[in-house]
Amino acid sequence: MSEGTSPGRSGADEARPPRTTLQHRLQRTVGLVIFGTATAGAGLLWWAVSGTSRPADDPTDGTLGRWHLLYDPQAPTLVTLAAATGLALLFAAGVALIERRIATLARRSDDGTRLPLSPRRVMQETRGVFHGPVTVTVLVPAHNEEQAIGATLASLRQQEPPPDRVVVVADNCTDRTVEIARSCGVEVFETVGNRHKKAGALNQALTALLPAQGENDLVMVMDADTVLDAGFIASAVRRMTQDRGLMAIGGLFYGEDGMGLIGQFQRNEYTRYARDLQRRRGRVFVLTGTATVFRPRALRTVAAERGRMLPGVPGDVYDTLVLTEDNEITLALKVLGGLIVSPAECTVVTEVMPTWRALWAQRLRWQRGALENLGEYGVRPATFRYWAQQLGIGYGVIALFAYLLLMFLMMTSFDQWVWFPFWLGTGLVFTVERVVTVWNGGWRARLLAATLFPELIYALYLDIVYLKGIVDMSVGRTATWKHVVQSPTTVRADA
Repeated sequence: MSEGTSPGRSGADEARPPRTTLQHRLQRTVGLVIFGTATAGAGLLWWAVSGTSRPADDPTDGTLGRWHLLYDPQAPTLVTLAAATGLALLFAAGVALIERRIATLARRSDDGTRLPLSPRRVMQETRGVFHGPVTVTVLVPAHNEEQAIGATLASLRQQEPPPDRVVVVADNCTDRTVEIARSCGVEVFETVGNRHKKAGALNQALTALLPAQGENDLVMVMDADTVLDAGFIASAVRRMTQDRGLMAIGGLFYGEDGMGLIGQFQRNEYTRYARDLQRRRGRVFVLTGTATVFRPRALRTVAAERGRMLPGVPGDVYDTLVLTEDNEITLALKVLGGLIVSPAECTVVTEVMPTWRALWAQRLRWQRGALENLGEYGVRPATFRYWAQQLGIGYGVIALFAYLLLMFLMMTSFDQWVWFPFWLGTGLVFTVERVVTVWNGGWRARLLAATLFPELIYALYLDIVYLKGIVDMSVGRTATWKHVVQSPTTVRADA
């Protein structure tokens, strides 16, 4: 618990088992789950390759135009299914085991040269010192955001308690953004000579802000097209107060209402992402630019390590050379040993892309930015899971293309449609998974998920964007940072 906060415990608290005991039980349970998963995977794989008798699996002749094909219309054999399941379980257990090992070592390390933000080291340095009450300063980078900035600032005013200070970082604005921000009673910081987009604008503002920030003076960065749900700041302050080793808190984001079918596709995608993070107990992949609260120590350490442990220009908090500054600063904090989370109670509502063209530009920047950041950081313990995640995305692209290709071949090869019970059952399980994972998104989300194929087409679209990013990187094509012109926002200001 942070110094200056009440250390008293209620009777109910005293009745609970000590926190360390609960943590030990949880760790033991997670370890047993990983061990059981690996054992099951190994057992299935061993059974599949150990010469178990298998039924004859003769292919069938067929033609596709002038081509002669051999195919098997039957369900995969039990041995094949066991081998595939065994490999998948072993891979999942391996990734979980390595990630858990790396996280544990980072938390327990006090090596200031290699992990200056490790929780153990931070706790040692801040123990026994009163750092004052927790304050919150919000930076809102904005470039021509006159359509959305009003709702964003309104959501900040409605927080209980509200932030101590709000600063709109106006970057080369030519519309009424500055005028609207000032009319809302917040400070405006106008950038000077910035040519590095959002990252450059934030660096200018943080250069002026950070020197006066103490250990408990939190800095929150949020997009100008995002609104906070009630209780975001209060939850973040409570988390930071309870854990001095915590360096950053990211928000779980949901899509705004409207924009028709393309908007619903994105809302379903965001709902599944938020669900995944909740199941991971807040362990975050990316501190998104929608809203993230940082401890000043974390930002200062990142700036100090640029050009040494981290890529980028020495003294810059955000790397101005990357396409996705939020993904990059997440990697930077993890490399430095920083503890970061995205708790379920810190949620925001953000914009969705209104057109397929805008979605293409946004996702191309995200995908290529993530790949370039990984290439810049290389293979390190902190980036291991991200590399595994990219391998998973690549496998997903191949699997989806193969699935749709086989569907096309089957439809053009058979004289009549044939229903295979095995694949019908597999499709039903997949459909149920689609519906369950967006259940919190409401009936529209469930209805779209139940139809299955529209979401597969949407996934195919994103896969093509992913491949485009890889091709652009391979041929050395210069990336661009495109600004999406805002339409009048439908983000809930009263959320």
